[in-house]
Amino acid sequence: MSPRDEQELSEAVAGAEGALRIVGGGTRPIGRSVMGEDLSTAGLSGIELYEPGALTIVAKAGTPLAEVEAALAAENQRLPFEPMDHRGLLGMSGEPTVGGMVAANVSGPRRIQVGACRDSLIGVRFVDGRGTIIKNGGRVMKNVTGYDLVKLMAGSYGTLGVLSEVAFKVLPGIETRACVLINGLSNTDAVTAMSKALGSPFEVSGAAHTPAGIDGHPVTMLRLEGFADSVAYRAGKLRDVLADMGDISVETDPDRVQAGWQWVRDVASFHGRAGDVWRISVKPSDGPEIAARAGGDVLMDWGGGLVWALVPEGTDLRADLGDFAGHATLIRASEETRGRVPVFHPDPAPVAALSEGLRRQFDPKGILNPGVMG
Repeated sequence: MSPRDEQELSEAVAGAEGALRIVGGGTRPIGRSVMGEDLSTAGLSGIELYEPGALTIVAKAGTPLAEVEAALAAENQRLPFEPMDHRGLLGMSGEPTVGGMVAANVSGPRRIQVGACRDSLIGVRFVDGRGTIIKNGGRVMKNVTGYDLVKLMAGSYGTLGVLSEVAFKVLPGIETRACVLINGLSNTDAVTAMSKALGSPFEVSGAAHTPAGIDGHPVTMLRLEGFADSVAYRAGKLRDVLADMGDISVETDPDRVQAGWQWVRDVASFHGRAGDVWRISVKPSDGPEIAARAGGDVLMDWGGGLVWALVPEGTDLRADLGDFAGHATLIRASEETRGRVPVFHPDPAPVAALSEGLRRQFDPKGILNPGVMG
């Protein structure tokens, strides 16, 4: 099914006799496979409202993300949260949609500064499992009525409702960017350096570390963005703050900086390589220990608080990690592995009960992406 507007979407859900597999651009098949009839939001496409002066954009859920980003760029504006493109990592094609981005609560390296997708989301329209059209939030930043429900839809993977429209607050574009690079640090020393940088007053917008950079050696990356004079000043000051950490350089070519952070954002070092990919969220101070337990190849983002791990196929990494304060999500694996190993980190019993109660409330027939988050 491919409804052309919100009313047709409502009728399709209300009339469904079995499970529905919600499809946006088809670029993020994360979670367990859903056995059901495809329900595509591709027909719900187009920017509904864009007010640059109000820093607000509203788009239908099936709108390609590239279309939204192009409209924003034409006015020197941007989505704050730097959404990751999963296509290379998951071996997919197609065009990511804004609805799929919200459903997965996608973000990127800038999350440490501005938050995730849900933190920029100010309004949604969606169809619940009964076929009821629900509006929550608003189209301007001041209108935050029902804001908790807006946030609830972000990261629900289509299990609470099928998004038909989303509204975001946006930010002005970036004049220039630079990257302070520290070579040769261990994972532990890298987290120390990233913590010092993030704790400084110099507005670091990205902090990542790879044990094996493009040249095969460890490199720690600290991004600075803003007006040219400010970036140059802060880069010099940050270099002074970190002078005792080792071999430091500053990359000032904005195109090279942009490419380097796209490499981090999209976990490009794992593209086209055999193995399963896990995404582990922890306290930054725990990042080095978790990376050591994970083994294999890792990439650390968010100052050490996000650890990407590439491990042998079929690995139950969660079992190998043992108890830790955080959560591990299986992002890429075979269907067999995703059927055997929980994709999303199991919730504590009280949280699991609350989540199940919410699903029963919004989807009493259990037809919206059933089992995808199992």
